[in-house]
Amino acid sequence: MWDNLISVEVILMAKKAGVTQSGTNIQEVKQQNAASAGQGQFGTEFASETSVEEVKQRNARAEAQKGKNSSNQ
Repeated sequence: MWDNLISVEVILMAKKAGVTQSGTNIQEVKQQNAASAGQGQFGTEFASETSVEEVKQRNARAEAQKGKNSSNQ
């Protein structure tokens, strides 16, 4: 009857205020994020400043150049 018993161990960890389970200081991360917000990091402003048409043209020129370079070898 007792052959199918399963033993379970529960470990409770003390919670520290303002710290994630892995030990990351939440306030420090928020400060770092706020400090880097206006420093030209790649974000939404990067996409809005990118001309899709210009990128397509540059890609087409690069592909054409690759074709010329491979046929010259």
